[in-house]
Amino acid sequence: MVKIFPFIFIILWSSAFVTTKPIIDNSDPFSALAFRFFVVAFGFFIFSIYTKQKILTNSRNLLQSLFSGVLFHGVYLGGVFYSVSIGMPTGIAALIVTLQPILTNALAGKFLGEKVTFKQWIGVILGFIGAALVLGFDIGSSLPVFGVIASFVALLAITTSTLWQKKISNDLPLSVSNMYQAIGGCSLHIMIILIFSELYINFSSTFLIAMSHQIFLVSFGAFTILMYLIKNNSASKTVSIFFLIPPTTAIMAWLFLNEKLNNLDLIGFAVATLGVYIATRKK
Repeated sequence: MVKIFPFIFIILWSSAFVTTKPIIDNSDPFSALAFRFFVVAFGFFIFSIYTKQKILTNSRNLLQSLFSGVLFHGVYLGGVFYSVSIGMPTGIAALIVTLQPILTNALAGKFLGEKVTFKQWIGVILGFIGAALVLGFDIGSSLPVFGVIASFVALLAITTSTLWQKKISNDLPLSVSNMYQAIGGCSLHIMIILIFSELYINFSSTFLIAMSHQIFLVSFGAFTILMYLIKNNSASKTVSIFFLIPPTTAIMAWLFLNEKLNNLDLIGFAVATLGVYIATRKK
């Protein structure tokens, strides 16, 4: 069962990009994220109580988990949601944040003492090329400057969060750690709403369906799998699977949003798959 976790993660994580657009069409991006992670934190709290996990912890573990949540649920997702809300194409935003494995591979050796092999670097490069072929760059279109900046801020946040989560490796139960991380993300979004934005959510059926998907399948499902993979694998190996997310997102968009896939897209998907295989296979 554990061996298929990466594949389940890829499908669930990719689906989140598809449901982001209907959410921000019916809400302020930070209001939506604050609502999402309030529900997520409460859900993990109930689960922790039900499974009799010890919720109270020392200040060190608490601050570490909160900070990880601020980076991942706060800055990373906030950057992605904000960039899409001001007109950044979802595919290009996904491609930018998928540069994460390159940064993680570059930094894992220095900050975590992990050995990144030549084959892993080849896999990472192939994965990036494949993702770029699938999503492409529409040079003729004008991209929002702040959307591009927000996407790169999100990239830095998810890279830092992955390295940080691997480095701390505290002994908190996964559900308790996830609860505190959700609290950290929710708190940051509430601060942004109070200072820079305004609370706005249209609880339409479209919003509720898309938000339910992101809460239950992504936050409860995919994120828990990601934390498990980070804790039990090297950081560089874990993030290599992220290269499959852009092509998988493109396929989902073709299936559910009627977006077309051309021959170049199919070639890119094959190249990205090969890159992930090379980067993650055992010696």
